[in-house]
Amino acid sequence: MGCAALRLLFFLLIVKPFLLLAVGINVRRRDRLPQRGPALIVANHNSHLDALVLMAMLPLRALPRIRPAASAEYFLRGRWRAWFATRVVGIIPVTTRGGGSRAGVLESVREALTAGDIVIFFPEGTRGEPECLGKLKSGIVWLVEQLPETPVHPVCLSGLGKVLPKGDWLPVPFFCDAWVGKTLRWQGDRSGFMVALVASLAPPEPRAAAVREGRI
Repeated sequence: MGCAALRLLFFLLIVKPFLLLAVGINVRRRDRLPQRGPALIVANHNSHLDALVLMAMLPLRALPRIRPAASAEYFLRGRWRAWFATRVVGIIPVTTRGGGSRAGVLESVREALTAGDIVIFFPEGTRGEPECLGKLKSGIVWLVEQLPETPVHPVCLSGLGKVLPKGDWLPVPFFCDAWVGKTLRWQGDRSGFMVALVASLAPPEPRAAAVREGRI
């Protein structure tokens, strides 16, 4: 059985039933999500479930071209974990330690976007505390500078850090929300882009204020 078939069965038989039965996901403005690549889906990161939830929010027909960028140090640790992460989930391994150049660290992500994939990217770089947005790293700016025509779709996830927080392995049923923000495009202004992205990924209360003020 090929990797594409394995991935489809994994989502149909395990991921989607689990999310339906154990995690209620209310997706707001699903119509803003990309239907095809190249596209960047950028989200806050509080749980190992984040990437799977984002992948499950997209049409099954897009599944073969959805690639989450994930830590090489974590997901390539161990033969079976590496096989499952790369062959079934389809991650793009990214080295998060060692101080390499942006071009060296994120070149595989840029190549996936160039090939027309939908890439899921967490600009915080690692999982943070539930309902808290950590400092965004500059890698996301490098990517959009390299591929200025690629649309960026921000998604604010809320509640998944309580379902499966950092350091835990036993999921706890909890109702979760996902807000899909307005599509962002590179306008040549690093500061303006980061301000808009932070506003789109902010936790519920700051996000609500930003919506009222018309910033997102």
